[in-house]
Amino acid sequence: MNDRFSPAPSAPTTTLSVVHPDVWQPLPARGRGLFRLSHAVWMGLIGAGAGTGLGVLAHGFLDTPIWIGPIAGLLLGTLYGAYLGGRRHGYYRWKLDDEGFAVRKGRMWQSETHVPATRVQHLDVKRGPLERSRKLATLVIHTAGTRLESIRVPCLDEDDAEALRSTLASRIEPERDDD
Repeated sequence: MNDRFSPAPSAPTTTLSVVHPDVWQPLPARGRGLFRLSHAVWMGLIGAGAGTGLGVLAHGFLDTPIWIGPIAGLLLGTLYGAYLGGRRHGYYRWKLDDEGFAVRKGRMWQSETHVPATRVQHLDVKRGPLERSRKLATLVIHTAGTRLESIRVPCLDEDDAEALRSTLASRIEPERDDD
C-alpha cells in the first residue's frame, strides 16, 4: 500500500505548512462532520431516486407498497454517504512549498494537483454558516491556463486558510505595464 494516500491522523493541524514545506497537511478533524453531512445529503437524494425506481418495479411485480423503495433508498444512501464522506475527509491533503501549492485527495481514484505560484490569478476564502460555526473555511485558488479554472480546498482551519491566502498572494507577481 502506498503511504502517500494513507488516511490523515485524527489530530487537527496546528501549524501552517510554510514551517514544514515538504509535509502534506491533513484537514482538521473538526471538518469531518461537514464532509459526512454533504456526502450524506447527496447520496441520500441519489438513493431516494434509485429507490423510487425500484419501488415502482417492486410494486408492479411483488405488489409491495410503493413508498418502501424511496424510504429504503434514502436511508441506505444517507448512511453510505455519511460513511463515504468520513473516508474522503481522511484522504484529503494539502501542501505549500517553494514551487507553489498542491492538493492530494482520494484513495481509489487518486488525484494530485500542483499549482505553481506563477499560475495563481487570485485567491478567495469562503465561509458558509456551517463552516463558520466550526471555525473552518474553504480556500479557492483561481489559476491561469488550466482546464480546471480553480482549485477548492474545503474545511481548512480558518487561520490556515487566511495564512495560505496571504502567503500565496505575496508570491503573485504584479502585472507589468509594457505599453
